[in-house]
Amino acid sequence: MIGIGVDLVEVDRMRTVLARTPTLVTKVFTPGEQAYAQAAHDPTERFAVRFAAKEAVMKALGVGLGAVDWHDIEVVRTSSGAPQLAITGRALAVAADLGITSWKLTLTHTASMAEAIAVAL
Repeated sequence: MIGIGVDLVEVDRMRTVLARTPTLVTKVFTPGEQAYAQAAHDPTERFAVRFAAKEAVMKALGVGLGAVDWHDIEVVRTSSGAPQLAITGRALAVAADLGITSWKLTLTHTASMAEAIAVAL
């Protein structure tokens, strides 16, 4: 294991932020993430947990906000529905410099909290 990151997001806080700054959706989330979240009755939980995943990946990489583009870290789904990371751009370069060749990701959320854990291998 090279790095581990965890992040927790309050769903209601994410709801408030998205209502106040709707452009955040396109700034932070890839088109695929947007489509997946917006297919839900309430997309906020899906956006919150994906935001947590991006933060967890940055922590596992040992970088702060702004070091990589938000779109460089994408939560995708395997054919079984399990979450998986697609890392590109600057995030991929940082990962390669650290010797990271694969990732493990777990997501969970309730109506009030969203959590992600990312492990860099």
